[in-house]
Amino acid sequence: MVGAGPVGLTAALTLHRRGHDVTVLEAGKTLATESRASTFHPPTLEMLEDLGVLNPLLDKGIVASTFQYRERGGGEIATLDLGVLAGDTRYPFRVQCEQSKLTPILLDALDADVRFDQPVQGLYRGDDSVILHTSRGPLRAEWVIGADGAHSAVRTGLDARFEGTTYPERFLVASVDEDLAAALPGIAPINYVFDPDEWLVLLRTPQHWRVLLPTPGDTPDELELSRLPERLTAVADLGRPWRLLHASLYRVHQRVTDHFRIGRVLLMGDAAHVNNPLGGMGMNSGIHDAVELANTLADVLDGAPETALDLAATRRRTVAIEYVQRTSHDNWQRLRGHDDGFRQQVRELPADPVAARAYLRRACLLDSLEARS
Repeated sequence: MVGAGPVGLTAALTLHRRGHDVTVLEAGKTLATESRASTFHPPTLEMLEDLGVLNPLLDKGIVASTFQYRERGGGEIATLDLGVLAGDTRYPFRVQCEQSKLTPILLDALDADVRFDQPVQGLYRGDDSVILHTSRGPLRAEWVIGADGAHSAVRTGLDARFEGTTYPERFLVASVDEDLAAALPGIAPINYVFDPDEWLVLLRTPQHWRVLLPTPGDTPDELELSRLPERLTAVADLGRPWRLLHASLYRVHQRVTDHFRIGRVLLMGDAAHVNNPLGGMGMNSGIHDAVELANTLADVLDGAPETALDLAATRRRTVAIEYVQRTSHDNWQRLRGHDDGFRQQVRELPADPVAARAYLRRACLLDSLEARS
């Protein structure tokens, strides 16, 4: 296993629970502490429960039973209640909690050889094993799982393509020590705010609120960070500067590799596909990759034909394209546009439980688990 993020550790724990030995290689000296993803969807909560690690996450997170669409400079368009999914999932809500809170929980539950500060520098694929070239020498493995992020050394070592597009603007994420529920009465824990000039997303996490803003792609970082206090005041005027904890700018891509299985190597999570963060699809779909592919690999190790792994890998790639990338890209287009038809559609959803359920099943990745390769 290469990568000790939420995807890699979930795959490792899945294999461990199935009775198979796992070695985890992590390039970093410790687990990553950045906030990154912060929304857990209902099927992900079910998977974490099956692995025995959900309760500690619930203790650290915030249950969000609703999310909201809003108009910039205006009010609420619609509040969607995930309770309509009660017949579809044991957890008809999202949990707001940074992924950095999950990885220590997974690591504590994992009885395996986890080696930090051991980056992979290349690999050689044989017929019945793979040799990983690491900073501490070669390591032979029967199977390798690459869960080492968008700049995956495993994917690079396979010479696998990672094609797609880059969004024209960067995304600026600010963590703030403010009570936005008081500053913007009526908002939900998760809010998508429409505006063709400056859409935004407001997300509550256990310790703070996060504000995501689009930012020009070709301006200096220092300029955009210096403008951030002014932009936050335009979101809500508190009569003083916002208390800013942290801010970062990053480029956003939609990319997918050609194959999630290449010989005895599996790719999953950001190593296999990346997308914009609107809708919280990335980490969740990566965890779904991990559970399905690791369980299928365990089946193969227990005697099932390898064709089962081919089917699972193809299915996860189909999900990445048809559900994760399509939905997240649609979210981006709608937030920044004048799609009055979509606004009217979501405005009508709260009064139509059947339509709301269908909409939320896709938004929460429940439908994606039924996808066929």
